[in-house]
Amino acid sequence: MPSVRELLLSGADLPSDSARRDTEILLCHCLGKSRAWLYTWPEKAVSAECTQRFRQLLTERRAGLPIAYLVGERDFWSLSLAIDGNTLIPRPETETLVAWALELALPDDAKVLDLGTGSGAIALALAVERPVWQVTALDNSANALQVAADNVARVGAHNVSLLQSDWYQAVAGKRFDALLANPPYIDCEDPHLTRGDVRFEPRSALVSANRGLADLQLLVEGAAAHLRDGGWLLLEHGYTQAPAVRAMLYEAGFDKVDTHCDAAGLERISGGCWHAD
Repeated sequence: MPSVRELLLSGADLPSDSARRDTEILLCHCLGKSRAWLYTWPEKAVSAECTQRFRQLLTERRAGLPIAYLVGERDFWSLSLAIDGNTLIPRPETETLVAWALELALPDDAKVLDLGTGSGAIALALAVERPVWQVTALDNSANALQVAADNVARVGAHNVSLLQSDWYQAVAGKRFDALLANPPYIDCEDPHLTRGDVRFEPRSALVSANRGLADLQLLVEGAAAHLRDGGWLLLEHGYTQAPAVRAMLYEAGFDKVDTHCDAAGLERISGGCWHAD
């Protein structure tokens, strides 16, 4: 039987800038052990069953499958969330949206709507940080909502409710203190769709018409009917789309329009405040 050290070396050819780290994650997943354990017991023999499973995961990773889908989870904010191919993989730039939402001067018992929740990452991060907020999370995909439901149970967030909805459809007549979304915003011709993890993520959660702006426009135009006076709309978008999204917000009557940059310094989240006439 191979040792832990030998299995760690077998992933050196993974197609990644972090081949070693990917190998560690996959081996930890198969063994049910921590990274520290791998280096504390490098000579430990690994069972044939575990070795076979690990080598299968290496094969799938060499084919490009994302690590998050292979191990079935991804860290986001302070949470470890279940992930599968029905949802986008939560990314660090989306934490910028969460951070901005937590900075807003909302009521203590704010009602917040997460549109296109996917795995539930945004809704759950907010729900954990603000346990008295009432967070509604919706998605048009029943399969994605099942993942979100699993994560609600996993986190134990009792202040999150889930709805199946095509954007605002299921919340007609309801108003919130904040609307948040990481909608599809990639142009169908964008070459990034043929590279990396996005090749395996649900295309419906990535691609939007009108150069990637169609869903962003729809969310902006529909927001006023679903915001309380002084409520906020925050939208994640592509790093080149900030000027277009700010223009949409101004045109729709929002004020305090601004854009926040992600950790890489890229313009990633734009939003504004709504005041009723």
